[in-house]
Amino acid sequence: MATDTDETKKLNFTFGVIADIQYANTDNGYNDTCTMRRYYRNSLHLLSSAVKGWNEEAVTPRFILQLGDIIDGCNSQLKSSDHALQVVLDEFSKCSSPVHHNWGNHELYNFDRELLLKSALNSKCLGNTDGSFETESNPDNSEAFYGYHFSPFPKFRFIVTDSYDLSILGRKYCSKKHRDSMKILKTYNKNEDFNSSEGLNGLEKRFVAFNGGFSQEQLEWLNRVLTFSDLNQENVTIAAHVPIHPQSTNSQGVAWNYAEILSVLHAHTNVVCFLAGHDHNGGYCLDGHGIHHLTLEGVIETPPESHAFGTIYVYDDRMIVKGRGRIQDRILRYKKI
Repeated sequence: MATDTDETKKLNFTFGVIADIQYANTDNGYNDTCTMRRYYRNSLHLLSSAVKGWNEEAVTPRFILQLGDIIDGCNSQLKSSDHALQVVLDEFSKCSSPVHHNWGNHELYNFDRELLLKSALNSKCLGNTDGSFETESNPDNSEAFYGYHFSPFPKFRFIVTDSYDLSILGRKYCSKKHRDSMKILKTYNKNEDFNSSEGLNGLEKRFVAFNGGFSQEQLEWLNRVLTFSDLNQENVTIAAHVPIHPQSTNSQGVAWNYAEILSVLHAHTNVVCFLAGHDHNGGYCLDGHGIHHLTLEGVIETPPESHAFGTIYVYDDRMIVKGRGRIQDRILRYKKI
């Protein structure tokens, strides 16, 4: 059996993960189906505990992946979006590690995409800077998606993707992507309220307004980055807010065009893990191509006496998830080529 010393020698780096904080300075409530309690104020205390935990790690995490829904959509109605975001960012600022932000539906309930791009939630400055894989030839393009990649250690790459690139949230009504997204919803969802999945069966339930998808241009960009990683024999982890494998979440929580992005991933040999949030109950599956799909449990529905964050230890042949509270420990072994 390997000793702790042996494990430390083999360790390449670590990083932290957390999802669906959804902070708001308001009383506790429930989810839309009134089945799960939501602890809006306490989510900040749980984030504080997570930051303290990461800072006390024997090996300082290289970075933190915040998987989206950093504040709750109710802040928009409370006219407190800016303040709530600053409160959470102030808590993150106490962390010794840089934070990479994903965007979820609740970011888009509070801010449009133009505001998000100008905010601290745009962490592209932490990404690749050599210009090899720019997301847009015209950076001022209002239709641009939010995505970038970075390499924290030789032979490892992380890609932040935009699972609301296709969405009616945050897009201008006159934009092509808004029109395309509305067409998708109207095709599959006949409800007056697009947040309702009433009358939809199985995976059709994913066609709701609080989900989204990946544009063709983003999929082509992702394919180029993965091709580069193939050539350089890198192990790749991809992050998004919305899960992309039906077995890693409930039928209502998967991306609209999950099959298309899975097809891109499966065309490459280097993808080892896909990290997501969105489904507060969490989920996991290992797909037929050896990719681990890990959906993190949400902070917002975590009781005050528990936790919901993790640290992932990255080795040459595996990643080890050390979870706190609702997050399970897991060993994610890389597929053998």
